[in-house]
Amino acid sequence: MSFIIDKQTIDDLNIFGKHGKKSVFSIYNHTRTRGGAILLEEMFRYPFDNFDSIKKRQNIIEYFYLNKTEFPFKEAIFDSVAYYLQNTDTRTRIDAHDDKLRKRFQRLMKTDSEFQMIHKSIIGLIYIINTLHDFFERIENDKQLLPEMPEMEEVESIISDERLRFVKRERETKNLSLEKAALYDNVLRYECNKEMHKILTFIYQLDIYISLAHVAREQNLSFAKVQPSDSNILKIEQLFHPLLVNPVANTVEVTPANNVIFLTGANMAGKSTFMKSFGIAVYLAHLGFPVPARKMAFSVRSGMYTTINLPDNLNQGFSHFYAEVLRLKKIANGINHAKNMIVIFDELFRGTNVKDAYDATIAVTEAFAMNKDSIFIISTHIIETADILKERCNNIYFLYLPTTLENGIPRYTYTLSPGITDDRHGMMIIRNEHIMDILEKE
Repeated sequence: MSFIIDKQTIDDLNIFGKHGKKSVFSIYNHTRTRGGAILLEEMFRYPFDNFDSIKKRQNIIEYFYLNKTEFPFKEAIFDSVAYYLQNTDTRTRIDAHDDKLRKRFQRLMKTDSEFQMIHKSIIGLIYIINTLHDFFERIENDKQLLPEMPEMEEVESIISDERLRFVKRERETKNLSLEKAALYDNVLRYECNKEMHKILTFIYQLDIYISLAHVAREQNLSFAKVQPSDSNILKIEQLFHPLLVNPVANTVEVTPANNVIFLTGANMAGKSTFMKSFGIAVYLAHLGFPVPARKMAFSVRSGMYTTINLPDNLNQGFSHFYAEVLRLKKIANGINHAKNMIVIFDELFRGTNVKDAYDATIAVTEAFAMNKDSIFIISTHIIETADILKERCNNIYFLYLPTTLENGIPRYTYTLSPGITDDRHGMMIIRNEHIMDILEKE
């Protein structure tokens, strides 16, 4: 199995965002090759649910982070080389015995575009393989320090193949004779096509890991300490939202003794931002990627469900409340079938009346609290529910985001505090915006 995630959660956390908009993926995607970007997006969609995979990927990225490794290739060459290797139509094969005067003249005058494209790609592959040779030689002394990358040994074996002996010999060559071009084209594009694709895939992975190491350094990210899934622990120090400018950082710790966080605070106090930050950090940690926090330690989870920006489904005739109920039903089934889940629910039952929301919030939170294997974060405006839950459950951690008043104007600290808020500034905000004055004008 893989880490359980769904579209609602991906959208809530803005993992990919809408076209042209900034997203978590856009923050992390600084790859130098098109193939690297495609592979990174694929990685982004499938977090791990096991310790070994997370730790292995972390170790690779951290190696390049500590060594400040630079991507050793000229990235502009990869698109043409990839296209060249995909085009295995034998009709495009170079014929060294083609002695047609027109063809020879075109090649001499460099007007044979098909030949020039193939020639450029052969030279490009020679450059790529020689650069890989150089890269492996540079890290030879670090082999004990560098964790094994996927297919690394296989790629080293490929570039040492006897059929590729010509590569070192042609390192400085800019123009190949027709005979050499035909010979090398046959080896690279036909005999060793599968091997050349493996080399490109390896370089795309290298591109990803090196670029992620750069992002970690530039964005002040850290490498989370991953632990096996048999504990219910998650601690994040100085957690921040990676898409915000000058974000306020918060520290939070969840243990088996307080695996339910009950979050209160006024509108605009930062509840949704904190929940999104928490979810993003969990998501990235399960990818094995650097996380937006000073420190993080977590036990591997089975998956995560969030409900932060739940849309109405008017096409199916669903009210917002019924959409919430269906979402809750899906989550309930999910945590019954998988252990060690993380559930984030912003404003339980905002789509119904206060009395029903009050009763339902208590009932659902109490039921969540009975599940000691999973982690829950629930926010609400109905702060009266907290007093009842405090009496009934001993594993709920009450946190709030305070609001201060300066000359009658609410100011938000965005900093978590233990306890339950008593802030009620809705009418004050309405008065400050002179809504009633506008409505009472004749």
